[in-house]
Amino acid sequence: MLLHRRRLPALFGGAALFPCAAGAQAAWPTRPVTIIVPFVPGGPSDVLARALSAPLQGAIGQPVLVENRTGANGLVAVQHVLRQAPDGHTLFIGASGLMSVTPAINPRLPYDPVQDFAHLTLAISAPNVMVVHPSLPATNVTELVAWLRANPTAGSYGSSGIGSSEQFGMELFKLRTGTQATHIPYTGTAAAVTDLLAGTVQLSTLNIATVAPHVQAGRLRAIAVGSAARHPLLPQIPTFIEQGLPDFLTGSWHGIVAPRGMEPALQMRVQETLRAALRNPEVAQRLAATGFAVEATDGAALKLLVETDLARWREVVRAAGITAG
Repeated sequence: MLLHRRRLPALFGGAALFPCAAGAQAAWPTRPVTIIVPFVPGGPSDVLARALSAPLQGAIGQPVLVENRTGANGLVAVQHVLRQAPDGHTLFIGASGLMSVTPAINPRLPYDPVQDFAHLTLAISAPNVMVVHPSLPATNVTELVAWLRANPTAGSYGSSGIGSSEQFGMELFKLRTGTQATHIPYTGTAAAVTDLLAGTVQLSTLNIATVAPHVQAGRLRAIAVGSAARHPLLPQIPTFIEQGLPDFLTGSWHGIVAPRGMEPALQMRVQETLRAALRNPEVAQRLAATGFAVEATDGAALKLLVETDLARWREVVRAAGITAG
């Protein structure tokens, strides 16, 4: 899942909205641009699309529409997008679940997240945080591993469901540390947090925006952050990497992609336009309130992240025996 803050060198100056390489390219856009969101309004994918719509519209001089196409856990939206022309007028918010987690569990999906899209930018990311109930005698990764090894049948962790980033993060932790903890899947994050606060389950890895208020109030204890660097919401909490787990990254991210087959100069033009819109201070501020940081990478970095996440989560799926529900 994330959360690579390594950025490839910029191919063009950040201030250039329309690179010179696109000089001979046909006009874009010639009509409204639609951003397809695969989930209901109100979630991170929707917030990202709507935060982008105004600055993007101002940059391109055409209306930018946000369209929520729900159904089949995002598959309805994916199939719709892949039927559209690769002309830059249809963009898609590709969340990490659709682009890496679900394909890792189900190799028979009717799309390939690497080959079937033009990757434009990794837009935003947010790490998961490993938290424990305050009754657990662990304040860091070393102490938690020691407790889990000493109590191999006592530990349980909650998640928002099978195939969630919470489950994958915990199963990766178990795989890397040789520990055991029983997975308790819930029907959503709220239910998992409720039981964690009550001590019904002992630990979990949950989105930083979800757990930060509970950590700050002392209701939960944070053990480690799943990003490459410490997060401003919980700057006192070290990362997994700092605590001896190399390349341990877990969280969620959202990229922007388009149907495959986009002409390279057009793809670069759309990519740079999106990156400029993401860097708009109002966009960054609006997204930061949800716990997400703006990444605004180039398309090559997004494609590499998809490939890396797929490899990581396929390893976890095999080791943990995770299957689609």
